[in-house]
Amino acid sequence: MIGTSGSALNQLNSPYGIIHDPVQNGIFVADRGNDRIMYYRIGATNGTIVAGGNGQGVNNTQLYSPAGIYRDELSNSLIIANRDANNVVKWILGTSSWILIAGNLNGVVGNTANSFQTPTDVILDPMGNVYIVDYGNARVQFFVAGESAGKTIAGMTSVFGSNAFLLNYPGSIVLDNQLNLYVSDYRNHRVQKFMRY
Repeated sequence: MIGTSGSALNQLNSPYGIIHDPVQNGIFVADRGNDRIMYYRIGATNGTIVAGGNGQGVNNTQLYSPAGIYRDELSNSLIIANRDANNVVKWILGTSSWILIAGNLNGVVGNTANSFQTPTDVILDPMGNVYIVDYGNARVQFFVAGESAGKTIAGMTSVFGSNAFLLNYPGSIVLDNQLNLYVSDYRNHRVQKFMRY
């Protein structure tokens, strides 16, 4: 890739999330500006569109500024923080549409237990529980596997701040091997650690 913005198979436009696929030794890239997820084999110049790429929108064949991505090997899928659609979706690799995990089906902004304002990252723990960064609501939401209502486990809904319990536009998350949560707290210029939920 040569670093020029575009929509060809060897170009990206405002890429955001990136994850390594150890099975096939490639990388998945959330190509935000092109509303798609690309897959590149290590050393390859051209990629393959594996999700989205059908224009910007909230239809289940489209993505809308995808941000964070997580590779769920058990279901052979990508879990995608579909940022500007205000939801998180599961796209099974090889299929042409997504399944809603959390958030609004029609892209509506919200701050309830199961709605979002620009989610930017998503991860799963070994039990299949889902952690979602809700950037615009200054929180991280936790969803028990299979449940549709989340619980705030970091930050406070729509309260922005800099004390130890608040976040100011959180961006991304990671879990350690004991399931402690680390949050990049963008506008507070710090990384916050929250003990296992």
